[in-house]
Amino acid sequence: MYMHRRRMRRIGKQLAEVLDTRMFRALGEPARIEVLKALIEHGPCDVESIAETLPQDRSVISRHLQQLEEAGILTSTRAGRRRLYAFDGPALLATFDRIHATIRKLVATCCPPGDSRT
Repeated sequence: MYMHRRRMRRIGKQLAEVLDTRMFRALGEPARIEVLKALIEHGPCDVESIAETLPQDRSVISRHLQQLEEAGILTSTRAGRRRLYAFDGPALLATFDRIHATIRKLVATCCPPGDSRT
């Protein structure tokens, strides 16, 4: 019983680590979702272009872009004095695939089909 509880605690900790990622924190902010939508709709843009379509100040948009880029959801490139940001769909999909595989493995360990706890 003790070993089972310890293993379940370890699995719970691993699951929390998977779900408490920079990516999920970045996507948890509605304003960042709006920034992401603007980039998907308009394609690669600089901060100024994005700020024209949203109610937030340019400095706030810039922070949101930085957090989305650090989370691996956006990429950026230099274009002269401007920095262009773009949605990185394949990278986001790859991240979700890794998370899905990890969660599937953890659930199979802690909650197999037919387990009375599910």
